[in-house]
Amino acid sequence: MGVSGSGKTTIASRLAERLHWTFEDGDRFHPKSNVEKMSAGHPLTDADRWPWLNAIADEIERVCGDAGHLVIACSALKRAYRDVLTRGRDDVRIVFLNGTQQLIARRLAVRKDHFMPPGLLDSQFRTLEPPSPDENVIDAPIDAPVDMIVEDIVGKLKPGPTNQRSRDGRES
Repeated sequence: MGVSGSGKTTIASRLAERLHWTFEDGDRFHPKSNVEKMSAGHPLTDADRWPWLNAIADEIERVCGDAGHLVIACSALKRAYRDVLTRGRDDVRIVFLNGTQQLIARRLAVRKDHFMPPGLLDSQFRTLEPPSPDENVIDAPIDAPVDMIVEDIVGKLKPGPTNQRSRDGRES
């Protein structure tokens, strides 16, 4: 999860490849009306987002119900959105692609063929509620090469000396 331009699709697809899991881009779950609205430079409202988030959560439930594994790239900027996606499951991890607005603005300035215009970055950062530790989050700074970011995430997914399980079973 992260704002537009944080590398969600790139990192999530590489992570899925590295783990041999299925990759889905959350953008494909948007109804056409959401894509049209964002393409016109208008930010989505919560009312626009709920059906989209529930469609993604349904896919998570379906794949987990089949004992599968999935990596989904999704903005999930607010805690309430992430709560919809996880539906209280402790086997769903949130990876926060964390970067400065200046770094992401530079990336968006050179990005081509995407429906999200760079002008909406300010609204994304205003909306962003960085995840808190109780969300079972992995913080992934995005100021490194993609392969290093992916390896960092993989290392944090696996229990180890710096990734101990707490009494409630969550990694810390």
